[in-house]
Amino acid sequence: MADSPADAAQRGQLLLVDDDAVFARVLGRALQARGFAVCPATSADDALEQLGSSRRLQPDFAVLDLNLGGTSGLKLIGAVRQANPDCRIVVLTGYASISTAVDAIKLGADQYLAKPTEVDAIVRALLNEQTPDQDDAGDSTLSVPRLEWEHIQRVLAENGGNISATARALKMHRRTLQRKLAKHPVRD
Repeated sequence: MADSPADAAQRGQLLLVDDDAVFARVLGRALQARGFAVCPATSADDALEQLGSSRRLQPDFAVLDLNLGGTSGLKLIGAVRQANPDCRIVVLTGYASISTAVDAIKLGADQYLAKPTEVDAIVRALLNEQTPDQDDAGDSTLSVPRLEWEHIQRVLAENGGNISATARALKMHRRTLQRKLAKHPVRD
């Protein structure tokens, strides 16, 4: 049974920024059903407009896609923090890497989740209800291809996205690096 409109805002306003309209609509409905008043945005510009100088939107929560059609969702973290310093921010991405996770947390995100993820996991992250499982720590190790992918992403970030400089730093031919970057991240 769906919540009534009066119940929809029981947890607070949530800014949902994702350039995939279908995904945003489905996730938005699921979050509304879980008590959030969802304010959708399909681009960084749309989100910034909602957070504009008149402070029309002061979200209690934000779910930001990392890749917004060529723009980084990380650029929105500062604007969200300016609108509400206590906002809980979760960054979602289909291309998770250690370097982008570190960048997101350094910029002020509270949580970083890789797509696909369950809606309930997003809600737990938003509400800060994720408790680490002590028995699970240390059991999973990254595969060699995944470690290589993570290292390439970190060095690429250190070189400001410059492929030639990254290839030199990795002592790798530029074309080889470009081929590796064109592939999707390795899953464990």
